[in-house]
Amino acid sequence: MSAVYHAHITARPELAGRRSLFVDLPGHGTSDRPQDFGYTLEDHADAVAVALDAARVAGAELIGHSMGGAVAIVLAHRRPDLVSRLVLTEANLDACPPPTAGSSGIAAYGEDEFVAGGHARVLEAVGPLWAATMRLADPRALHRSAVGLRKGSDPVMRTVLEGLPVDRVFLQGEHSGELVGRESLQAAGVRVVTVPGAGHNVMFDNPDAFVAAVAGTG
Repeated sequence: MSAVYHAHITARPELAGRRSLFVDLPGHGTSDRPQDFGYTLEDHADAVAVALDAARVAGAELIGHSMGGAVAIVLAHRRPDLVSRLVLTEANLDACPPPTAGSSGIAAYGEDEFVAGGHARVLEAVGPLWAATMRLADPRALHRSAVGLRKGSDPVMRTVLEGLPVDRVFLQGEHSGELVGRESLQAAGVRVVTVPGAGHNVMFDNPDAFVAAVAGTG
């Protein structure tokens, strides 16, 4: 889980005794910005696997938000030894999603076009919280990651998630609307939780519900 979205919840008493490892994906947060990195979901998943291996972690509970949730799904598929549980906050599940100001909107730009001016326009279009975190990402890495997210994984993330043999929780903010394919996810054993009073950033909008989901009590 990334520090910028999750650091504020790790000191909660409900999570006492747990070791937390924050991982900013390449090109994001405080991580390196390698220009020769592919920035596909698989590339990101493999990078997280390297971090977990270096920390000698196995059977981790992965907490992933948005694109990070998609990466967590792919990692659980590629390295099942590393993952015992998934808590996903509005993770991207499908390729080629409807256009938004976020990843699909970013991917609609050409790479050089985005770096030259699209990045600034996107920062103006999204809310202040998202813009603040997006400023921590390298524009070229951000665009390549958005393109990789729009392309999706193979098999696609939703199919992978439905087939994983680990405990899976999917958090959907009440203000984000109904989760597409909710019934099929639940039929596959995914526990889908609609979080009251929350939008895309559940961990900020309703931290109590978020912590309960991570702790396994909500």
